[in-house]
Amino acid sequence: MRVIEAETFSGYDGLRQIELPRPQPAKGRVLVRVTAAGVTPLEHTLLSGGHPRAKAPLVLGNEGVGVIEDAGDSGLAVGSRVMFTGPYGVGENGTWQEWLLVRPEHLALSDSIGDIVAASIPVAYLTAQISLADACFKPGMTVLAPGIGGSVGNATYQLARAQGASKVISTAGSAAKAARARELGFEDVIDLTEEGLADGVRRITAGKGVDIVIDSIGGAVTSEALGSLGHGGVLITLGYSAGRKTTIDVTNLIWKRARMAGFSLFAQSPAAIATAWQHIIPLVVSGSVKPIVERIYPLAEAREALRHLIEDRPFGKVVLTM
Repeated sequence: MRVIEAETFSGYDGLRQIELPRPQPAKGRVLVRVTAAGVTPLEHTLLSGGHPRAKAPLVLGNEGVGVIEDAGDSGLAVGSRVMFTGPYGVGENGTWQEWLLVRPEHLALSDSIGDIVAASIPVAYLTAQISLADACFKPGMTVLAPGIGGSVGNATYQLARAQGASKVISTAGSAAKAARARELGFEDVIDLTEEGLADGVRRITAGKGVDIVIDSIGGAVTSEALGSLGHGGVLITLGYSAGRKTTIDVTNLIWKRARMAGFSLFAQSPAAIATAWQHIIPLVVSGSVKPIVERIYPLAEAREALRHLIEDRPFGKVVLTM
């Protein structure tokens, strides 16, 4: 079978397409014929040597969708379409290949969702939904999710809005992305080329600040977002595309009685994942949330797909098809 493997963690040039034997059914695993796979910033982190637990050579790909070919003792039906994420592409070979052995607890049925959309959902939407739950989200709250063009920022925006947030705010790093967001119906998007994040939040919330920040950006955005919290607010930090270090004003925590917490999807329990899927799937099927796929590449062009995601910063997900 065809796979895209990181032979070394040495940037894009470390990727190669090779042939490996098709995996055989194994106890405690479900054999899935992969039909599409997401491309995420995690793959770039791995190729840059930035993940302490990953070791090359490694087949990349942290999320995917496919068809069950051998269900083992999982109780699932052969032929079912499923989507999933987990340790794949980090602690073991990932989804950038034509067949994969997946743990049953990582699978969610996706028969009502097309392959391309389904491949774009697991990492971003599980991250968004569980982090909102960690922040004790309730209908009527205001939420800030910076980065409307990014997968987690967009997923958080859509999920919070669909589940009753009184207001959801995001940011765009260019006038073009801000315009695209408005074309797609996303309101309250701060164009950072015209207005600072803190000023935009003050304007939109009439100075009250937000109840929750889901920060997938890091760097200076984390500091600004923390300052945008209202009294008793919560900031969940989970990404660092803009940098791993920031400087915060601790009075934003003390005087506002706010709290800050980190989030990792890898650390979530099967129960938390299952609960999140129960919220996400009906919203996608009903059309209340609409995952945005910006570009589709064949598996053989995985290197260019990842380069496009990281360097061109598209509005929406990038997906590989088999």
